[in-house]
Amino acid sequence: MDKSAADSPSVNEPWRVCIDAFIEHLMTERGCSEHTLRAYASDALEFGAYLHLANADKTPQGIDRTDVADWIHHLKTAGRMASTIARKVTSVRVFCRYLIDNHLLAQDPTFAQAMPKPARKLPGTMSMQEVESLLAQPKLTEPAGMRDRAMLELMYASGLRVSELVCLRFVDLDMDEDLVRCIGKGNKERVVPYGEAAHFCLLAYLQSARPKLLRALDDHVFVSPRGGLTRVGFWKIIKRYADSAGIAVNVTPHVLRHSFATHLLDGGADLRAIQELLGHASLSTTQIYTHVSRAAIEKVYRAAHPRA
Repeated sequence: MDKSAADSPSVNEPWRVCIDAFIEHLMTERGCSEHTLRAYASDALEFGAYLHLANADKTPQGIDRTDVADWIHHLKTAGRMASTIARKVTSVRVFCRYLIDNHLLAQDPTFAQAMPKPARKLPGTMSMQEVESLLAQPKLTEPAGMRDRAMLELMYASGLRVSELVCLRFVDLDMDEDLVRCIGKGNKERVVPYGEAAHFCLLAYLQSARPKLLRALDDHVFVSPRGGLTRVGFWKIIKRYADSAGIAVNVTPHVLRHSFATHLLDGGADLRAIQELLGHASLSTTQIYTHVSRAAIEKVYRAAHPRA
C-alpha cells in the first residue's frame, strides 16, 4: 500500500502503530493482495475509530468482548448488511489473531460473537420466453455463432457449470445416447442427459463449424481459433447475446444454470433428481429453487388475480 494504512486522525498512536505492523505482516508473511490489505486495514481502522469515540485512550491491547459486541450492535443499528458485518468482524478477528500471536492481546475478543445471518439470496432466473430469445441470438451462418448456439443449448439442456462446459472434452460426450460426463466440485463425477435441440446443435457445430474455428489438434469440444475457451470468454459471449436480446435480467452462465433447474421444477421434476443433475452435494443447496419457483408463482398470482 502506498501510504500508511493507519494514517487516520480518528485513531490514536498505538492503533496506528499496530495496524501498520499488521499490514506489513500481511504483506510479507501472508502475501495478501492489495485489495485484501485495503479491506483489512479499512475494517480494523473503522473498529478502532468506533472505540476511539467512546474512549480516546483505548488501545488495541485493551480490546475485549464487550467492545466487539457493542461494535456489532452499532453496525446492525446503522443498517449495515449482514454479509458486510460478517466480513468486518472477520477482518477484526484476523487483526486480533495477529495481536495474540505477538503477545499484545491475551485472548480473542471476537470468539463466539453472535452475528446476523446473511439473508439467502435467491438466484436470478429467466423465463422460458427469455431463454428462447437468448438461444435465438447466435448467427448460425457463422462458425462462432454455431458454436455459441451449441454451448447455450447444452448448458440449458444439462445445467452444466460454466467451468464444466468450457472444459468439456470429446471423451466426455456420448452423442449416441445424448449424455455428457462432467467432473464437478470436489472431483465428483456425474453423467447428465441432454435433449434433441442440444443434440442437433452440437452435431451441426462439430461437423460444420469446429473444423473452421480450429484446425490444430485439441480435444476440447468447444474451441476458438486460439484453442479452448475460458470461463471469462463464455461469460462475455452470454452477456453479449443477452444484451442483444434485450433481456432485463442480469444474465450470466450461472443464471442459465439456475433457469435450467427452475424450469425443471416448474415442470414437475423431483427435487432429488434436480440435485443429481446439478451435482449438488446437499439437498439443502437445491431447495433454494423451491423458493424461486414459489416467488415466480406469487408474482404471477399478484399480477393476474382480480382480488389480489
